[in-house]
Parts: sequence; C-alpha cells; structure tokens
Amino acid sequence: MIVRTSPERIAWLQAAAPGVELLPAETAEQAVLAAPGAQGLIGFCSAEILEAGPDIQWVQLPYAGAERCVALSAIHERNILVTNAQRIYGPEIAEHVMAMILSFTRGLYRFIPAQSEGAWDRRLVPEERLWELEGKTLLVVGLGGIGTEVARLGAAMGMKVLATRNSRREGPEFVEYVGLADELPDLTHRADIVVNAAPLTPATVDLFDADFFSAMKPTAYFINVGRGGSVVTADLVEALEDGKLAGAGLDVTDPEPLPQGHPLWSMPNVIITPHVAARSDLRSERLWVVLRENLRRYVAGEPMLSVVDPARGY
Repeated sequence: MIVRTSPERIAWLQAAAPGVELLPAETAEQAVLAAPGAQGLIGFCSAEILEAGPDIQWVQLPYAGAERCVALSAIHERNILVTNAQRIYGPEIAEHVMAMILSFTRGLYRFIPAQSEGAWDRRLVPEERLWELEGKTLLVVGLGGIGTEVARLGAAMGMKVLATRNSRREGPEFVEYVGLADELPDLTHRADIVVNAAPLTPATVDLFDADFFSAMKPTAYFINVGRGGSVVTADLVEALEDGKLAGAGLDVTDPEPLPQGHPLWSMPNVIITPHVAARSDLRSERLWVVLRENLRRYVAGEPMLSVVDPARGY
C-alpha cells in the first residue's frame, strides 16, 4: 500500500493492517516509484501512478470531490475501487455556509468594509434586509454528506429546509421535502437561500445558468461550496448586475482562482473565500481516522466507507 504521509504516521496506520507493507510517499513522484507491486493507493490518484502500478485495485481519496479521479480510464478499465472522504467534511463546510449566510442576512458584508473606513452608517443595509432566519426557506442542492449537514444547521436556525438529490427522495426528518434533480426549477422559486453542495458530474456542469438565476427570488442569496464548474460564471455576474438575486457567497469559482480584475472581485454583494470551506483545526485528525478505518476494512475484506460510483462521479 502506498500512503501519502510522512514516515512518522506509518506506525499508527500499521496497527490497522498488520502484515501489510505500507510505503510512505510525500510526493506524486515518490508514489510513481513505489507503485510497482502496490495494491492500494491512499491519498493519490493520477494516471501516471496507476500506469506505474498495474496491480493497484483500491484508491482512497483524501477529499470529497472525485470527478478527476473517476475520469481516468484506468479506473473503469480495471474496475478499481474508489473511496473518498466526503463523510468528514460536513461540519466545517456547513459552518462556512452558515457564516456566509449570516454575513448577508445580518449585513456584515456591508458593515465590515465600512469599519475600515471609520464609517458608522446604519443605513448601509435597510432594516428589511436584516433578516431573522426563522421561517426563511433554505434549498440545498445535493443532499449528500455535506448537504445534509448544511440542512441540519439550517433547520437548527429555524429555517424551512428543502433539498434535491439525484438518486432518491429519502432524507432526514429535518428536511421538509426532498425532490429529484428535475424538480430544481420549481423549488428554486420558493427559496430565500440556495446552497449548492453537489459534486461536479456531467449532470451538474453549468447547472446554475441564466435560467436558474432568473427563477430565483430577487431577494434571495446563492451560496456555492460544491464546484465552480456547476456555475456559468458569466450568467451569475449578469444576474447580480441585473438584480435577479441579492448576493452570492462563493468558496469555489470557475475559473479557479479567479483572475485579477474579474468583475466578481469588486461586487459589493459577493463574498469570495479561496476554496477554504473544508479547512478546520479538526479536519486532519478526522480524515486520518477515516483513512485508517478504510485501510483496516480493505485488508479485512469488509464493506468500505464512502464508496464512489465511477459512473455517477460521486
């Protein structure tokens, strides 16, 4: 097994897989050199490593997004098992979403810039735009591990939660209604806040386009913590300029990073963070607990956590 880690962590991992040789690799180049004879790959996924390791049959991703990995031909041709870490990122990403929502609904996105100018101006945000979340409608697009945690926090704040998912209508009790993907246009009309937490798949590329933004309430906010490629950026810019939505919070963009001078940078009703929603002080240890458990399960022949369907891309 090739593991993307330092030699110091190998002993801790080894306890979960006695008798299995674990090879630490801190770079992709080191992983390529170690790949011949390896059966598993933890923390890497590239065509070069898979080509160098023809016996690799399991790839464990250290993040939630699997679109680049499952796009590799070797994954399909060799029927390689792919698992990801989507189950660990829900708490911090959901809190990031709530931070963006509250920044809009409590006017912080206007008051914080005014602070740097020494401006005490209560008129920056009209009182009718200083929302209480109680009774507002939250639409979560992509009710997976991350989307479910977003929905849970929204419900805890008193919001009415709607959601869509690609596969089935079932959802937790705090989600009032779960619709399938084709119901998104109808649900969009009802939402005060729309959060994209969906993975990037052929079905979600350019999902949020001019038609979608035209369907939103002009008082509603759009938050994206899924993938930038799900948004037609030019359409979002135009919708914001035309007042078709009240604001946007973006942790992911297309292109990413945004180039200097892009109009989104200077829009007063846009919050941009540099793809950091998944970062937290607790993330690393939570990740390694999951990776270690999947290593143990793989060696023991037990069902794995967070198996990715390459055909669906998540």
